[in-house]
Amino acid sequence: MNCLALTSIAPEIIRELLRGKARTIELQSTPNVITLAGLEPGAVVFMTSENLEDLTPGDTGIIVELLSISVTMKRIMEFTQGLHYEERERMSARVKVRCIGSSTVKNVSQETLIRPISVEVVKSACYHAL
Repeated sequence: MNCLALTSIAPEIIRELLRGKARTIELQSTPNVITLAGLEPGAVVFMTSENLEDLTPGDTGIIVELLSISVTMKRIMEFTQGLHYEERERMSARVKVRCIGSSTVKNVSQETLIRPISVEVVKSACYHAL
């Protein structure tokens, strides 16, 4: 299965999503915001705690369905010694996701830094002995 990847997600968030409930998370990493900016609700993405630069075949993560997406610009004011202030803008994305299942990366492809990273994943199967 080919899908886009969200990287550097905290392991605690991935564990929380594996419990089965839908959760809303806010992402500020530029590669993740770029990935989400081009997607619509209902899309399926791969989430992993691995860094973008370290993502290789064999890495594990989860496949999630996007339930809602909101990409916004936030204004941040920084004060220095009470006399000067600097105004900055930061783009962030809030996304509500629901876990579909665990998966493993089979192949990674990234064209450039300003394009989303695409991965081929294999959905993990779990068998229980009786």
